[in-house]
Amino acid sequence: MKMYVGVFIACALVFGSAGCSAASENQNKEAAASNTAVVSGCTAKQKDEQSKWGLAWYRTSGEAKALYYQGYNIGKKRIDESLRTHVKKKRAIVLDLDETVLDNGPYLTYMVEKGISFGDGWGDWVKKEEAKPLPGALSFLKYADQKGIDIYYISNRSEKYLAATLKNLKKEGIPQAVPSHVLLRKETDSKETRRQTVEKNHELIALFGDNLGDFAKAFDGKGNKARNQEAVRFRSEFGNKFIVFPNPVYGDWDNDLACGS
Repeated sequence: MKMYVGVFIACALVFGSAGCSAASENQNKEAAASNTAVVSGCTAKQKDEQSKWGLAWYRTSGEAKALYYQGYNIGKKRIDESLRTHVKKKRAIVLDLDETVLDNGPYLTYMVEKGISFGDGWGDWVKKEEAKPLPGALSFLKYADQKGIDIYYISNRSEKYLAATLKNLKKEGIPQAVPSHVLLRKETDSKETRRQTVEKNHELIALFGDNLGDFAKAFDGKGNKARNQEAVRFRSEFGNKFIVFPNPVYGDWDNDLACGS
């Protein structure tokens, strides 16, 4: 692994690649002087470097934007298809918030600049109420609202951030941003109970998220091998009822990440 690559990535995210080469060269010299052998498994430093590459892709690539547009285009088709059929309950969709509806890119860049772990300074960022909608999110949500679809936001933000979250959503014009439709984390990271609450009175026609736990309890608390197996089991749902967005920066997928040399 090439050490200190994250310095160049952070520089490029903030200033663009021009003017970063000198800093990159200096850091490479330091890396050559202090590089150590890679041990089995994945060290915190290695995971940090991989997260920085993921952040660079997430914040700068056209592919990331395209995947959001694609996902929300599928969501619109899913609504149209459902409206052509009869259902016994009122229709609803469920969405995660962070990196699904809201873009926390500025906070993630800050994380890279300061060399801190995800979560450090998170509360301060949420309280700023400055997260913007991701590509395609706002127009899709307005479309769903106009079609009479109930919209629920199930997020693992702590419930103590409910007021700030609601203000942020309302500021960006995101519909149905009311306490009864924004279900934040109270005691457990699992979203199953909150989904079940919505399903009591609704036909759940689509779920949107960047983590497999946003879709089904079967993914909760499992390592990558088991999560991959469950993804195969649910394969017919993806692109239909389950709409997945990209997040190469953080999530349950990196809990048992293995690093090579």
